[in-house]
Amino acid sequence: TVGELLAFTAFIGYLYTPLTSIVGLMVPIQEVLVHTKRFYDVYDVQSEVQDPVKPVTINRVDGHVVFSRVTFGYEPDRPAIRDVSIDIPAGKQVAIVGETGSGKSTLVSLIPRFYDPQSGSIAIDGIDIRDMSLNDLRSQIGLVMQMPHLFVGTLEDNITCGRKGFDKRQVIEAARSANCHDFISALPDGYHTAVGEKGVTLSGGELQRVAMARVFLLDRPILILDEATSAVDQQTEFLIQGALKRLTQGRTTFVIAHRLSTVQDMDIILVMQDGIIVEQGDHESLLEEKGYYYRLYTKVPET
Repeated sequence: TVGELLAFTAFIGYLYTPLTSIVGLMVPIQEVLVHTKRFYDVYDVQSEVQDPVKPVTINRVDGHVVFSRVTFGYEPDRPAIRDVSIDIPAGKQVAIVGETGSGKSTLVSLIPRFYDPQSGSIAIDGIDIRDMSLNDLRSQIGLVMQMPHLFVGTLEDNITCGRKGFDKRQVIEAARSANCHDFISALPDGYHTAVGEKGVTLSGGELQRVAMARVFLLDRPILILDEATSAVDQQTEFLIQGALKRLTQGRTTFVIAHRLSTVQDMDIILVMQDGIIVEQGDHESLLEEKGYYYRLYTKVPET
């Protein structure tokens, strides 16, 4: 009948809208499924670097670092560093130089156990780092990378890394030592200024100095500095170098550098080529040898 036809048509309208909505949900549901699968793929990954069953208890180390015939590769049959043996007394400043891909960053990444070597061992103050808990080991090491990471939060939160127990005086003193107190104080909200993910609101030099303020505040006995001044102008580099001189005093320091002019005052210079330490000494003695370091420093091509 006409009435049944009108009723049927009206009910079809009521049914069509939720059906359309359900069909429209299929795309976001599929996206959620893909993202969830990817999340669990990452979440379920087991780290190859594990804490020892019975870790050695350590407090504060002196910083005597020894590599004993260390070989490591990201692929088992392609070592990135080979048979490296070095003995770094506590408090010494060590520069690691060489061309891109020579193994400089890989070498220092083994100290905080970002990776474990395939053979050989690394010891700090005579204790194999694999016998230390990861938390104890990494609490002894300060890192300043080429592109330091800042988190969403205030500048004060980023300097303290969210840790409690530091008062404002200690934070300001660390910032002064890192030559970043002046620019922070000039900001409208000072130390309470919010920064975006990865510190997008700061310049490269400001990022570096905030990262150094962290290390000053945390007072780590071993430092790893990976190209800390490579991406800044000369004036900013001068400020950073001043902070670095204060930062490295009395600490065992590993500095990765491409600008050889910045490593002349280092106690020990390790020259790497193809994953091997080919030369070792101070600036003057290496120049006198007129070997690979001499060619890097004077940019003389190898014959």
